[in-house]
Amino acid sequence: MNKQTISRFTERSRQFFSRPFFSDYRTLLALWMLLALIAALTKMHRCNNFLIFRGVFWHTLGEQSLFTQYPAEYADSNHYGPFFSVVIAPFAVMPLPIGLVLWVLLLALFLYLAVRHSSLSRYQQLFILWFCAHELLSALQMQQFNVAIAACIILAYALVEKEHDMGAAFFIMLGTMVKLYGIVGVVFIIFSRHRFRFVRGLLLWGIIMFVLPMAVSSPQYVCGQYVEWYHSLMEKNTLNMTTGLYQNISLIGMIQRVFGLGDEVNWLLPVGCLLLMLPCLRFSQYKNSGFRQTLLASLLMFVVLFSTGSETSSYVIAVPGVVIWYTACPWRRGRWALALIVFVFVLTSLGHSDLMPSVWRKTIIRPYSLKALPVSIVWLCLSFEMLRRDYSPQADGYSKISRM
Repeated sequence: MNKQTISRFTERSRQFFSRPFFSDYRTLLALWMLLALIAALTKMHRCNNFLIFRGVFWHTLGEQSLFTQYPAEYADSNHYGPFFSVVIAPFAVMPLPIGLVLWVLLLALFLYLAVRHSSLSRYQQLFILWFCAHELLSALQMQQFNVAIAACIILAYALVEKEHDMGAAFFIMLGTMVKLYGIVGVVFIIFSRHRFRFVRGLLLWGIIMFVLPMAVSSPQYVCGQYVEWYHSLMEKNTLNMTTGLYQNISLIGMIQRVFGLGDEVNWLLPVGCLLLMLPCLRFSQYKNSGFRQTLLASLLMFVVLFSTGSETSSYVIAVPGVVIWYTACPWRRGRWALALIVFVFVLTSLGHSDLMPSVWRKTIIRPYSLKALPVSIVWLCLSFEMLRRDYSPQADGYSKISRM
């Protein structure tokens, strides 16, 4: 497939998706709400995660441990922070079926609105909403907060771009106080024009979210639960590294399982952090929106690839990052990039679904955490590009490196 064929394919794809049906946001909103309803209805009698979430509120109300197992109520245990009791409260007090449906609908709507109100172009938004639809369905079936984490990171970036730093700080702390992943949004301070306001917002919202659960419990209880949360996460990290095929679906887990390693993979996290932050030293690139968007993409992928708690549903965070990487650069993407994004869709998005042959899922993809492979390749390519390439817009819309 030569470059002319790629160009024709890209142009025809753009024309196809520019038709009113495909480019109408109402179509996408209806699709995402339909996927949410399908996810809720198909999991109505197997909604263990939502039972755990409801329990966070009721156990906070009764000042019981949030991180102890309650086998009479649900399997497994909670790993979200005490502030989650405030987030889930409206859905916990509703009858189970209604609460589940509204919870899943809200998650889908939250991410949809985050994409729609981002500073991304219309083309990028439509690309994300279509490309990530299957990943969204997979995540919604697990009822987890990962969908909201993706929304929080995207909104934090968008609000920094719009100089609404207090709002950006709110979404960063929301993601952090529930699942810690949101803390990566702090990196956006390097693009902020109001850094003091940004830091003040983080402190203010952090204090408010720390205190709010005390309204339905007590200060002593909430402080104790934060200590328990820390120990719970440490124990969970150890378990993720040693047991189970449904956790640690990350770059760390993939390397660990492919090469049969144990604690020897601990060096990957500091190396990953170094690769994430090195491009931030390219201060001259900060003025280019493509560079800033690519850092957003890097964070969305990094938080999944370097977390031992990553699950199949976590990739609703990473896959939008793949789309942003593909569309944000000012140069023309070549055939290798097109092949790579197709690889992401086939192996990452479809790899754990029934659309993938069962024998491949059970004997290759799942045992070796290969869902992480395409996104890992994208992230490494992205890191190289951010370190070496110029994101300045060119007069013709593309840079000379498109011919490399």
